[in-house]
Amino acid sequence: MFKRIIEVSSQDTDALGHVNNTTIPLWFESARNPFYKIFNPTMKLDANTWNLIMVHTEYDYLDQIYYADKIEIRTYVEKIGNTSCTVYQEAWQNNQKKATGKAVLVYYDFKKQNKMTIPDKIKEKLEEHKL
Repeated sequence: MFKRIIEVSSQDTDALGHVNNTTIPLWFESARNPFYKIFNPTMKLDANTWNLIMVHTEYDYLDQIYYADKIEIRTYVEKIGNTSCTVYQEAWQNNQKKATGKAVLVYYDFKKQNKMTIPDKIKEKLEEHKL
């Protein structure tokens, strides 16, 4: 599992005083960086080196998140397939799970515009973070 602490900013909130629902996908995306580094150690974002493409996301909002307290984002590998994997994430505040999400990412060749088989060496590293 990867962990990331988020300090809630006033810009993350809405008129109702809680964190806006559009903020969770952004937090989860940024918390996936250690996962991305397994596939792309240099984190160079261009079509010659980047090899992941997102094909699906989903989010469940379990309870309101508020401004005053920090958030912990927990990131796990839920499923490892032949060409794709599923990342599962949780947002915690004050020891309570507030939101969950999943992202399906495909190992992808942007030059050829097709999916590829995930190498065994990468699969082994992903297994270390399995849920």
